[in-house]
This record gives sequence, structure tokens and C-alpha cells, in this order.
Amino acid sequence: MDIGTIEAIEVIDEEMARVLRAKTSADRLRIASGMFAAARRMLLCSLAAEHPDWEPRQVIEETARRLSHGAG
Repeated sequence: MDIGTIEAIEVIDEEMARVLRAKTSADRLRIASGMFAAARRMLLCSLAAEHPDWEPRQVIEETARRLSHGAG
């Protein structure tokens, strides 16, 4: 079987599930927002390093394109 065709199923353990259930909606939104901001920063840095010839605007636009369309 090709490893590329295997889908991983991740299961949260019960202790972590309890912690997440105890969070308020605002807490969960704050966590998600922070995760998105971190992903954006990492992608900006990665693209800038991969394409040193790009203008900053190009890096920002490609970051936005990938985050909005899920391109890899």
C-alpha cells in the first residue's frame, strides 16, 4: 500500500477533551485565532526564505492565497 494513500485519524485523549470542553466559546476562538496567526507568520517566513527574489507584497499575496484556498 502506498503511504500517500493512508489517512491518519487522530484521537484526542479524554483528559484533553475535558480541558477543551471546559473552555468558553471566547477561549476557543482566541486559541483558534492565535493558531491562525502563528500559521500565517510561519508561512510568511517560509515563503520569504524560499523566494528571496520576491517583493514583500508577493510574499503576502501568496500567503493569503494559500491560507484562503488551502494550497500546499
